Amino acid sequence: MEIPTAAAHLLAQQDGVISRSQALAAGFDDPGIKRLRRRREWVSVHPGVYVNHTGPLTWQQRAWAAVLAVSPAALGGRSALRAWEGPGAGWEEAGPIEIIVPRERNVRPPLGVVATRVTRFYERVHGVRQPPRQRLEDAAITVAARASSDLEAIAVVAGLVQGRRTTAARLAAALAERGRTRRGRWLAGVLDDVAEGACSVLEHGYLNHVERAHGLPRAHRQRQVGTTLGMVYRDVSYADLVVELDGRLFHDTARQRDRDLDRDLEVALSGQLSVRLSYGQVFDRSCATAGRIAALLIQRGWAGPATRCGPGCQLPEW
Repeated sequence: MEIPTAAAHLLAQQDGVISRSQALAAGFDDPGIKRLRRRREWVSVHPGVYVNHTGPLTWQQRAWAAVLAVSPAALGGRSALRAWEGPGAGWEEAGPIEIIVPRERNVRPPLGVVATRVTRFYERVHGVRQPPRQRLEDAAITVAARASSDLEAIAVVAGLVQGRRTTAARLAAALAERGRTRRGRWLAGVLDDVAEGACSVLEHGYLNHVERAHGLPRAHRQRQVGTTLGMVYRDVSYADLVVELDGRLFHDTARQRDRDLDRDLEVALSGQLSVRLSYGQVFDRSCATAGRIAALLIQRGWAGPATRCGPGCQLPEW
Protein backbone atom coordinates (compact mmCIF):
# COMPACT_ATOMS: atom_id res chain seq x y z
CA MET A 1 0.00 0.00 0.00
CA GLU A 2 1.05 3.59 -0.53
CA ILE A 3 2.70 5.22 2.47
CA PRO A 4 1.34 8.71 3.28
CA THR A 5 3.92 11.43 2.68
CA ALA A 6 4.06 12.48 6.35
CA ALA A 7 4.63 8.88 7.45
CA ALA A 8 7.32 8.35 4.79
CA HIS A 9 9.09 11.46 6.05
CA LEU A 10 8.99 10.17 9.63
CA LEU A 11 10.32 6.76 8.62
CA ALA A 12 13.21 8.39 6.76
CA GLN A 13 13.99 10.71 9.67
CA GLN A 14 13.74 7.95 12.30
CA ASP A 15 15.80 5.23 10.60
CA GLY A 16 12.74 3.24 9.57
CA VAL A 17 11.12 3.27 13.03
CA ILE A 18 7.65 4.69 13.75
CA SER A 19 5.17 4.54 16.60
CA ARG A 20 1.48 3.73 16.25
CA SER A 21 0.47 7.18 17.45
CA GLN A 22 2.79 8.80 14.91
CA ALA A 23 1.41 6.61 12.11
CA LEU A 24 -2.18 7.51 12.96
CA ALA A 25 -1.32 11.22 13.09
CA ALA A 26 0.45 10.91 9.71
CA GLY A 27 -2.58 9.54 7.84
CA PHE A 28 -2.79 5.82 8.62
CA ASP A 29 -5.76 4.06 10.19
CA ASP A 30 -5.76 0.89 12.29
CA PRO A 31 -6.69 -1.41 9.36
CA GLY A 32 -3.79 0.04 7.32
CA ILE A 33 -1.30 -0.56 10.15
CA LYS A 34 -2.58 -4.12 10.65
CA ARG A 35 -2.26 -4.80 6.92
CA LEU A 36 1.39 -3.68 6.90
CA ARG A 37 2.12 -5.84 9.93
CA ARG A 38 0.37 -8.86 8.42
CA ARG A 39 2.48 -8.48 5.28
CA ARG A 40 5.61 -8.16 7.48
CA GLU A 41 6.34 -4.78 5.93
CA TRP A 42 6.24 -3.41 9.46
CA VAL A 43 7.52 -5.50 12.36
CA SER A 44 6.83 -4.81 16.03
CA VAL A 45 9.87 -3.79 18.07
CA HIS A 46 8.05 -2.81 21.25
CA PRO A 47 4.30 -2.57 21.88
CA GLY A 48 3.08 0.21 19.59
CA VAL A 49 6.47 0.71 17.87
CA TYR A 50 7.37 -0.71 14.46
CA VAL A 51 10.34 -0.96 12.09
CA ASN A 52 9.98 -1.23 8.32
CA HIS A 53 12.08 -4.39 7.76
CA THR A 54 12.48 -7.92 9.14
CA GLY A 55 16.24 -7.99 9.66
CA PRO A 56 18.38 -7.27 12.74
CA LEU A 57 18.03 -3.79 14.22
CA THR A 58 20.88 -1.31 14.11
CA TRP A 59 21.83 0.47 17.33
CA GLN A 60 20.22 3.64 15.98
CA GLN A 61 16.94 1.82 15.34
CA ARG A 62 16.99 0.34 18.85
CA ALA A 63 17.56 3.84 20.20
CA TRP A 64 14.61 5.28 18.24
CA ALA A 65 12.37 2.39 19.31
CA ALA A 66 13.25 2.89 22.99
CA VAL A 67 12.52 6.62 22.90
CA LEU A 68 9.23 6.18 21.01
CA ALA A 69 8.04 3.32 23.23
CA VAL A 70 7.58 5.60 26.26
CA SER A 71 7.50 9.07 24.64
CA PRO A 72 8.12 11.72 25.84
CA ALA A 73 11.58 10.35 26.56
CA ALA A 74 15.19 10.87 25.50
CA LEU A 75 18.34 8.79 25.33
CA GLY A 76 20.24 9.10 28.60
CA GLY A 77 23.56 8.21 30.18
CA ARG A 78 25.81 5.93 28.14
CA SER A 79 23.25 5.70 25.31
CA ALA A 80 23.18 9.49 25.05
CA LEU A 81 26.99 9.59 24.84
CA ARG A 82 26.92 6.86 22.17
CA ALA A 83 24.44 8.98 20.18
CA TRP A 84 26.60 12.10 20.57
CA GLU A 85 29.90 10.43 19.66
CA GLY A 86 28.64 7.99 17.04
CA PRO A 87 29.84 4.47 16.22
CA GLY A 88 33.45 3.52 16.81
CA ALA A 89 33.90 5.72 19.88
CA GLY A 90 34.10 2.73 22.24
CA TRP A 91 30.63 2.84 23.79
CA GLU A 92 28.94 -0.52 24.34
CA GLU A 93 26.18 -1.15 21.79
CA ALA A 94 24.94 -4.61 22.77
CA GLY A 95 23.48 -3.70 26.17
CA PRO A 96 20.13 -2.12 27.05
CA ILE A 97 19.21 1.30 25.69
CA GLU A 98 19.20 3.89 28.47
CA ILE A 99 16.52 6.59 28.43
CA ILE A 100 15.43 9.40 30.71
CA VAL A 101 11.83 10.49 31.34
CA PRO A 102 10.25 13.34 33.37
CA ARG A 103 10.30 12.75 37.12
CA GLU A 104 6.50 12.94 37.40
CA ARG A 105 5.98 10.01 35.00
CA ASN A 106 5.71 6.43 36.22
CA VAL A 107 6.65 4.33 33.20
CA ARG A 108 7.29 0.64 32.68
CA PRO A 109 9.96 0.42 29.97
CA PRO A 110 9.86 -2.51 27.55
CA LEU A 111 12.41 -5.31 27.51
CA GLY A 112 15.89 -4.06 26.62
CA VAL A 113 15.25 -0.50 27.80
CA VAL A 114 16.29 1.06 31.12
CA ALA A 115 14.44 4.23 32.16
CA THR A 116 15.55 6.81 34.72
CA ARG A 117 13.22 9.52 35.98
CA VAL A 118 14.88 12.93 36.19
CA THR A 119 13.98 16.43 37.31
CA ARG A 120 14.06 19.33 34.82
CA PHE A 121 13.67 16.83 31.99
CA TYR A 122 13.06 19.35 29.20
CA GLU A 123 16.02 21.52 30.29
CA ARG A 124 18.31 18.51 30.22
CA VAL A 125 17.36 17.31 26.74
CA HIS A 126 18.86 18.75 23.57
CA GLY A 127 16.07 20.38 21.61
CA VAL A 128 17.29 19.65 18.07
CA ARG A 129 19.38 16.48 17.82
CA GLN A 130 17.61 13.26 16.85
CA PRO A 131 16.89 10.85 18.42
CA PRO A 132 16.13 13.09 21.43
CA ARG A 133 19.00 12.83 23.88
CA GLN A 134 20.30 14.14 27.16
CA ARG A 135 22.65 17.09 26.73
CA LEU A 136 26.24 15.97 26.27
CA GLU A 137 27.66 17.48 29.46
CA ASP A 138 24.75 16.30 31.62
CA ALA A 139 25.05 12.77 30.21
CA ALA A 140 28.80 12.77 30.84
CA ILE A 141 28.32 13.75 34.49
CA THR A 142 25.65 11.03 34.84
CA VAL A 143 28.00 8.35 33.50
CA ALA A 144 31.04 9.57 35.44
CA ALA A 145 29.09 9.77 38.70
CA ARG A 146 27.96 6.15 38.51
CA ALA A 147 31.19 4.73 37.04
CA SER A 148 32.51 1.56 38.67
CA SER A 149 35.90 3.13 39.41
CA ASP A 150 37.58 6.51 39.64
CA LEU A 151 39.71 5.70 36.59
CA GLU A 152 36.58 5.01 34.54
CA ALA A 153 35.04 8.29 35.71
CA ILE A 154 38.17 10.24 34.75
CA ALA A 155 38.23 8.53 31.37
CA VAL A 156 34.69 9.71 30.59
CA VAL A 157 35.18 13.43 31.25
CA ALA A 158 38.83 13.66 30.17
CA GLY A 159 38.14 11.76 26.97
CA LEU A 160 35.38 14.15 25.93
CA VAL A 161 37.58 17.18 26.57
CA GLN A 162 40.59 15.63 24.85
CA GLY A 163 38.38 14.79 21.86
CA ARG A 164 37.25 18.43 21.68
CA ARG A 165 33.63 17.39 22.27
CA THR A 166 33.22 19.81 25.16
CA THR A 167 35.24 21.75 27.73
CA ALA A 168 36.03 21.29 31.39
CA ALA A 169 34.17 24.55 32.12
CA ARG A 170 30.96 23.26 30.50
CA LEU A 171 31.20 19.98 32.37
CA ALA A 172 31.76 21.85 35.64
CA ALA A 173 28.70 24.01 34.95
CA ALA A 174 26.58 20.89 34.29
CA LEU A 175 27.85 19.36 37.54
CA ALA A 176 27.00 22.53 39.49
CA GLU A 177 23.45 22.60 38.10
CA ARG A 178 22.72 19.13 39.47
CA GLY A 179 23.19 19.91 43.15
CA ARG A 180 24.13 16.83 45.17
CA THR A 181 25.72 14.20 42.95
CA ARG A 182 27.55 10.98 43.70
CA ARG A 183 31.29 11.73 43.52
CA GLY A 184 30.30 15.39 43.07
CA ARG A 185 33.08 17.04 45.07
CA TRP A 186 35.69 14.66 43.68
CA LEU A 187 34.46 15.21 40.11
CA ALA A 188 34.70 18.97 40.60
CA GLY A 189 38.36 18.52 41.52
CA VAL A 190 38.96 16.27 38.51
CA LEU A 191 37.44 18.90 36.22
CA ASP A 192 39.74 21.53 37.74
CA ASP A 193 42.67 19.28 36.84
CA VAL A 194 41.34 18.71 33.32
CA ALA A 195 40.99 22.48 32.91
CA GLU A 196 44.69 22.77 33.83
CA GLY A 197 45.57 20.37 31.02
CA ALA A 198 45.44 16.88 32.57
CA CYS A 199 43.51 15.58 29.57
CA SER A 200 43.67 11.83 30.08
CA VAL A 201 43.51 9.20 32.80
CA LEU A 202 47.29 8.88 32.66
CA GLU A 203 47.92 12.64 32.86
CA HIS A 204 45.53 12.96 35.79
CA GLY A 205 47.26 10.04 37.51
CA TYR A 206 50.69 11.62 37.02
CA LEU A 207 49.46 14.97 38.36
CA ASN A 208 48.01 13.46 41.54
CA HIS A 209 50.05 10.33 42.27
CA VAL A 210 53.49 11.51 41.15
CA GLU A 211 53.71 15.30 41.05
CA ARG A 212 51.38 16.58 43.78
CA ALA A 213 51.72 13.63 46.15
CA HIS A 214 55.50 13.99 46.28
CA GLY A 215 55.90 17.77 46.26
CA LEU A 216 57.40 18.06 42.78
CA PRO A 217 57.33 21.50 41.18
CA ARG A 218 54.21 22.42 39.24
CA ALA A 219 54.61 21.63 35.56
CA HIS A 220 53.12 23.19 32.44
CA ARG A 221 50.59 20.89 30.74
CA GLN A 222 49.70 20.48 27.10
CA ARG A 223 52.10 23.26 26.12
CA GLN A 224 52.03 23.98 22.40
CA VAL A 225 55.50 24.06 20.85
CA GLY A 226 56.63 24.75 17.28
CA THR A 227 59.04 22.12 15.92
CA THR A 228 60.34 20.95 12.56
CA LEU A 229 57.43 18.46 12.72
CA GLY A 230 54.94 21.32 13.06
CA MET A 231 53.03 22.34 16.19
CA VAL A 232 53.06 19.66 18.88
CA TYR A 233 51.77 19.44 22.44
CA ARG A 234 54.06 18.49 25.32
CA ASP A 235 52.17 16.50 27.96
CA VAL A 236 54.19 17.72 30.97
CA SER A 237 56.95 20.32 30.78
CA TYR A 238 59.39 21.43 33.48
CA ALA A 239 62.26 23.86 32.87
CA ASP A 240 64.59 21.43 31.10
CA LEU A 241 62.63 18.21 31.34
CA VAL A 242 59.70 16.98 29.25
CA VAL A 243 57.57 14.08 30.46
CA GLU A 244 55.56 12.36 27.74
CA LEU A 245 52.72 10.17 29.01
CA ASP A 246 52.06 7.24 26.72
CA GLY A 247 48.59 5.81 27.38
CA ARG A 248 48.60 3.32 24.52
CA LEU A 249 48.70 -0.31 25.56
CA PHE A 250 48.35 -3.01 22.94
CA HIS A 251 47.41 -1.05 19.82
CA ASP A 252 50.75 0.68 19.18
CA THR A 253 51.98 0.65 15.61
CA ALA A 254 55.40 1.05 14.03
CA ARG A 255 54.30 4.40 12.61
CA GLN A 256 53.13 5.66 16.01
CA ARG A 257 56.34 4.48 17.64
CA ASP A 258 58.37 6.18 14.90
CA ARG A 259 56.47 9.42 15.44
CA ASP A 260 57.20 9.25 19.19
CA LEU A 261 60.90 8.83 18.55
CA ASP A 262 60.86 11.86 16.26
CA ARG A 263 59.17 13.87 19.00
CA ASP A 264 61.84 12.77 21.49
CA LEU A 265 64.57 13.84 19.05
CA GLU A 266 62.92 17.26 18.75
CA VAL A 267 63.01 17.64 22.53
CA ALA A 268 66.71 16.73 22.54
CA LEU A 269 67.39 19.32 19.83
CA SER A 270 65.85 21.97 22.09
CA GLY A 271 68.38 21.11 24.82
CA GLN A 272 65.84 19.40 27.06
CA LEU A 273 65.62 15.81 28.26
CA SER A 274 62.55 13.76 27.33
CA VAL A 275 61.32 10.79 29.36
CA ARG A 276 58.34 8.64 28.45
CA LEU A 277 56.09 7.07 31.13
CA SER A 278 53.10 4.76 31.01
CA TYR A 279 50.60 3.18 33.40
CA GLY A 280 53.06 1.06 35.38
CA GLN A 281 55.30 4.01 36.27
CA VAL A 282 52.34 6.23 37.18
CA PHE A 283 49.92 3.91 38.99
CA ASP A 284 51.93 0.88 40.11
CA ARG A 285 55.27 2.53 40.96
CA SER A 286 54.36 6.19 41.48
CA CYS A 287 56.70 6.69 44.46
CA ALA A 288 59.73 5.29 42.63
CA THR A 289 58.82 7.32 39.56
CA ALA A 290 58.53 10.49 41.64
CA GLY A 291 61.99 9.85 43.09
CA ARG A 292 63.52 9.45 39.66
CA ILE A 293 61.79 12.55 38.25
CA ALA A 294 62.91 14.49 41.33
CA ALA A 295 66.51 13.38 40.75
CA LEU A 296 66.36 14.54 37.13
CA LEU A 297 64.92 17.89 38.19
CA ILE A 298 67.61 18.36 40.89
CA GLN A 299 70.27 17.66 38.25
CA ARG A 300 68.72 20.53 36.28
CA GLY A 301 68.68 23.03 39.10
CA TRP A 302 65.57 22.31 41.17
CA ALA A 303 66.27 22.89 44.87
CA GLY A 304 64.06 19.94 45.90
CA PRO A 305 63.57 17.80 47.80
CA ALA A 306 60.70 15.47 46.92
CA THR A 307 58.51 14.58 49.90
CA ARG A 308 56.96 11.30 50.99
CA CYS A 309 53.28 10.85 50.19
CA GLY A 310 52.56 8.95 53.41
CA PRO A 311 53.88 6.48 55.97
CA GLY A 312 54.25 3.68 53.45
CA CYS A 313 55.77 5.80 50.69
CA GLN A 314 58.53 4.08 48.77
CA LEU A 315 60.22 7.26 47.59
CA PRO A 316 63.86 6.27 46.95
CA GLU A 317 66.79 8.27 48.25
CA TRP A 318 68.93 9.77 45.51
